[in-house]
Amino acid sequence: MTYCVTGATGYIGSWLVKSLLLRGHTVHAAVRNPEKASHLFKVWQDGGRLSLFKSDLHEDGSFDDAVRGCDGVFHVAASMEFDVPASRDSDSYVKTEVIDPAIRGTLNILKACLKSNTVKRFVFTSSVSTMTAKDSSGGWLPIVDESCQTRVDHVLNTKSSGWVYVLSKLYAEEAAFQFAEENGIHIISVITTTVGGPFLTPTVPASIQVLLSPITGDPKLLPILASVNSRMGSIALVHIEDICGAHIFLMEHENARGRYICCTESCVLSELVGTLTAEYPCSYSQRIEGMERDSAPSKISSQRIRDMGFKFDYSIQDIVHHTVVSCVDCGFLASR
Repeated sequence: MTYCVTGATGYIGSWLVKSLLLRGHTVHAAVRNPEKASHLFKVWQDGGRLSLFKSDLHEDGSFDDAVRGCDGVFHVAASMEFDVPASRDSDSYVKTEVIDPAIRGTLNILKACLKSNTVKRFVFTSSVSTMTAKDSSGGWLPIVDESCQTRVDHVLNTKSSGWVYVLSKLYAEEAAFQFAEENGIHIISVITTTVGGPFLTPTVPASIQVLLSPITGDPKLLPILASVNSRMGSIALVHIEDICGAHIFLMEHENARGRYICCTESCVLSELVGTLTAEYPCSYSQRIEGMERDSAPSKISSQRIRDMGFKFDYSIQDIVHHTVVSCVDCGFLASR
């Protein structure tokens, strides 16, 4: 098969390109700046089956060439802006600089799919940030499944850490499903949880920095992890190889439809902090607000994709170990 991957220089995108090539597929990697992809060719080992396409989410028609001739499209590219700069008016800035570009970029790619006449499936990379473990009265749900999407009005009213990213994902996913259904495009959404493990990017991915914030003490990223914990009651994790495997599995599975949560397993924040500090002992010990819960945490369920036959290969301990090793190797964490 021939697949297009948007955001191919990002954490998930770059590993997804590698995974597809290893499976023998041909890949059209859509990137905003091809020069930034040069370092990836050594690890992609394309075997002549990889082509780079300069594409910009903000430019209409810029994905036409990348999508042309493809059997499927993985739309992984996304803004990683979490909050509004203090100097900007929040409502107007978020709409014009984050929400509108996210929607326009997604529709830009979907329109390219229509023009191609070859694309059979469109896989959208969503996020657990769009989910909630609380019911309408604020109580904890026993199980979080694909129906437990957080409401836009709740995000706007609370504006907790990372709210801008949540809004961009919510609006972009909604627009993608509406356009796809109106135009007969087969669409699937992969709801990624917190991704960890090794990485191919030259800098440490944002999701890994958030995951490691309890041991780095990053004042901007630690509140994001705490916000996820307060909304979900626990932290759901997935290994980079498993999330890319899930993308490909759903692209190729005949009966795949709609949305799928991809979570190896979840743990309460105190357990995650314990696993992190056991792997990488450190002196940072600031208590994270909302770390403990009075009741048992909600189960963040990946039963839907498991029932289709998908298996997650890596445990939470594997994810943390591979993440820490990779960050020590690149110098983000000091050697122990």
